[in-house]
Amino acid sequence: MKRTIQTIIMLAALTASAAAQSGPSAAELLARVDGNEFYSTIVYKGRMIIEYQGKRFVKKMAFWGKGNDDTFVEFVNPEDRGTKYLKKGGRLYVYSPDSEQVMLISGHLLKESMMGSDMSYEDSIENEKLSARYVPTLSGSEPLNGRAAWVLDLAAKAKTESYPRRRLWIDKETGDVLRYELYALSGARLKEYNLIRAETIGERRFPVESEMRDLLRRDSRTVFIMDSLELDAPIDDSVFSMRNLER
Repeated sequence: MKRTIQTIIMLAALTASAAAQSGPSAAELLARVDGNEFYSTIVYKGRMIIEYQGKRFVKKMAFWGKGNDDTFVEFVNPEDRGTKYLKKGGRLYVYSPDSEQVMLISGHLLKESMMGSDMSYEDSIENEKLSARYVPTLSGSEPLNGRAAWVLDLAAKAKTESYPRRRLWIDKETGDVLRYELYALSGARLKEYNLIRAETIGERRFPVESEMRDLLRRDSRTVFIMDSLELDAPIDDSVFSMRNLER
């Protein structure tokens, strides 16, 4: 009996050790990513530094977002001053100060480059939890830029998802998404994101400087920087209005 009890204790210890070595589950990792990067509201001033075929452009903006439904962006750099975007009720509108008109961006236009950057309109305003849209699979771990990282593969739940597959490299220590790749249904790699800098804000880690590359564009990358960042603070609903877009 004593030997049996000892055997059970040893097996339990080995099982616990194996579980510890195997690390978190795929669902736990994705939940951690969502916990860090999903917000109820966001306000910041930002810059897009676009490098394309030997040319460099700097776009400056002010950004307000609430959940995944409401977004308002106003560009303030001299070349684009007064250009505004509003996402409301599932629709995306743009106001051009040159024409003084509002245009609805829909259909295939949502996949077009935003202001000449490597991000599409969809990329720039998306704030829905990945766990609501993808099924995760833990593919292992590997070092990335000197950091130990988990590799997580995501498969889209819906056929309407812009990127049917994603692959994420998640820092084992901080939970930062160090890199992600976006894939077409065919398996072709479309875009690559790399984290440059994250900050601790409250109890979360949040990316404040990153790089996006559209792999279908030659010699192109966009560095995105957030300044004066504030998360989960109240925003008046009047910000997300057609009146604010047009004035």
